[in-house]
Amino acid sequence: MKVSRFLSGGREGWAVRDSATGLWHGCTEDDASYPGSVDAHIRSGSDALARAAEAMLRRPALDLDAVQSLPPVAQPPKIICVGLNYTDHSAESGFEQPAYPTLFSRFNTSVIAHGQPLVHPTLSPTFDYEGELAVIIGKPGKGIARADALDHILGYSIFNDGSVREYQFKTPQWMMGKNFDGTGAFGPCLVTADELPPGARGLKLETRLNGVTVQSANTKDMVFDVESLIVTISEVMTLEAGDVIVAGTPAGIGHAREPKLYMQPGDLCEVEIEGIGLLSNRVQRADLV
Repeated sequence: MKVSRFLSGGREGWAVRDSATGLWHGCTEDDASYPGSVDAHIRSGSDALARAAEAMLRRPALDLDAVQSLPPVAQPPKIICVGLNYTDHSAESGFEQPAYPTLFSRFNTSVIAHGQPLVHPTLSPTFDYEGELAVIIGKPGKGIARADALDHILGYSIFNDGSVREYQFKTPQWMMGKNFDGTGAFGPCLVTADELPPGARGLKLETRLNGVTVQSANTKDMVFDVESLIVTISEVMTLEAGDVIVAGTPAGIGHAREPKLYMQPGDLCEVEIEGIGLLSNRVQRADLV
């Protein structure tokens, strides 16, 4: 099942893709048959979302190109990002591959949707791309065993972990460089776990800047797979329904190139993951957003 949130006429809505026809069906929150928000159904469990999706499939077909996309989850309780999760990226970044996941937080003010502008900050020209797999938690848990980890996943999406490198490396903690407003893209949709291989393994991940491939990898090459990340994180904190784990980027970042290849206003950055879709965003100057 593929689920997409959108804004139309100032009202939020969501749609479900009919796998047989490829058409999207749904409605906005002012419709009498609106079944409730995606976030509410995520909190109620995957069965609740599936039932609501069945109702949405009976709504008229929609043209998603004619509406404004919204992030797949409106208000994730937590966005937990993973650094240095591909050996080639660790090497190009000058780090020894860590034996324990490198984790940091993003906040929702930094997140935009598919088709919205990535905000190029005025404070630094060092705005870089990072194409990544996003894991969406559907079932809460603490101290989750590896054998049970995949049961806690609702689905997957795509994330562009846009990073302001100058600020990222001002201190050993990366939070500042990862949380400029409007620098992280999330979307275009949520794909439920049953449509993809277990743990989303074996999927091609590609990032393109102005049509040129700058990152090309496979999710099977992650050092810490999805199950390991869920186990590690849940040792410390409760994973809640709607939490998002951004699972790390492969080699090819602009900061590691000579000359540096940072995103500039007007650039088009696309991240595509096999079986999930294409996340596409133009870069725009902060003072023009």
